[in-house]
Amino acid sequence: AAGRPAPACVLGIDLGTTSVKAALLEGAERGQVVAESCSRETQAHTSSLEAGPQGVELYVHRIIRALNECLAALPQQQLQRVSHIGISGQMHGIMFWKKDKGCKWTEGGMGPSFEPEEVSHLVTWQDSRCSPSFLSSLPLPQSHISLATGFGCATVYWYLKKSPDFLKSYDASGTIHDYVVAMLCDLKKPLMSVQNAASWGYFNCRNKSWNTDTLKKSGFPVHLLPEVGDPGTIAGRTIRAWHGIPKGAKVGIALGDFQCSVYSCLTERTDAVLNISTSAQLTISMPLGFQPPETPDPSSPVTYFPYFSGDYLAVAASLNGGNVLATFVDMVARWTEELGLQVEESAIYTKIIKAALAQHDSKLSIHPTVFGERHIPEQLATVTNIAASDLSLGHVTRALCRGVVENLCSMLPVQHLLEVGVRRILGSGSALARNEVLRQEVERIFPFPAVYGKDVDAAVGAAMVM
Repeated sequence: AAGRPAPACVLGIDLGTTSVKAALLEGAERGQVVAESCSRETQAHTSSLEAGPQGVELYVHRIIRALNECLAALPQQQLQRVSHIGISGQMHGIMFWKKDKGCKWTEGGMGPSFEPEEVSHLVTWQDSRCSPSFLSSLPLPQSHISLATGFGCATVYWYLKKSPDFLKSYDASGTIHDYVVAMLCDLKKPLMSVQNAASWGYFNCRNKSWNTDTLKKSGFPVHLLPEVGDPGTIAGRTIRAWHGIPKGAKVGIALGDFQCSVYSCLTERTDAVLNISTSAQLTISMPLGFQPPETPDPSSPVTYFPYFSGDYLAVAASLNGGNVLATFVDMVARWTEELGLQVEESAIYTKIIKAALAQHDSKLSIHPTVFGERHIPEQLATVTNIAASDLSLGHVTRALCRGVVENLCSMLPVQHLLEVGVRRILGSGSALARNEVLRQEVERIFPFPAVYGKDVDAAVGAAMVM
């Protein structure tokens, strides 16, 4: 092997709301292997001036800073061999920027990097500013996916009606992962995958186009909509070296993090994938050639997500996953603070999981939908079967973890999985990777063997697609 050039690497990036993850894949005899990976917290939450407590917005600058820190932590000699970059992120969210002033490039110790310039905050899928009555006032989309709060197009309508001057400051929009692709490749118009476009609403997956006529009639600023391409295609090439990655590296069109998590582990059509990170999803592959219905069933808990090569996934997409446990930890932290004590949230996580591992069962029943669900937004969380003997931290945490898994099961029941021939559960996502109690509950509730992936599944999947 002496004198032979080192093989090319593929970089996968996943831009999450709580953390940014990166993975370097190298070719090996048995296919690609993860050579290096890295994760950095974003700490990007900010309050929304326009939407108040209903708004869920993030500082784009902080997410890009976490991305830069992640890449700076990876080995330079491997970054210099990167030939392709795959990027994923959470669907539905939207941010805005000025095309000619989206970022500024600076020289650093690790080579050039970019920082956001004239950009808005990122409004995430968890944003709840669009009330049911507001959504019902909007035109009906020609799409197989029901419109919901936190969807990009619904958020644009909200600005159009509540804060129209805000939109005048920008001439481009996309998810944050679309933004990163546009900056790396200096795209004159943002490019978005079918996966992300479908997640915004007002997009027809059959003809792969926005509902332009419907949107124009209602005064929607259609010039802000990105162009749309197939997932797995190349969006462009890096316009300059980036953290040591050579200029001219191919950059894929930005993908949905959920689809990438599934892609990193799904090998058989008899597998079901259970992903629990901030939110949670349970999914199965639809048969080849499946087309979703023309119109959605708003009361159905199952949605059909565009996947790769024209395929679809049937997904029970819950708004309640790791964020439910984060809310519980936050509540415990606030209570202890009100009692005059200080406990770090990371320490609370460790202690509640340890307590739940010691508590193998609990009669306490928690239906954990504190964030509602898209098919029943008005149904919030409940706690029943409360007995004095079941009030320890261990009991409550055990019941909460079981409730998160049971809620997903109520949306896509085990009986249905058996009927379609599922033989195995593949677990992915950061909450599942870090929480043994959740994994125990998965194995208790599902009558299939379970196999678990890593914390960086979406980043790995984004790289594998390339």
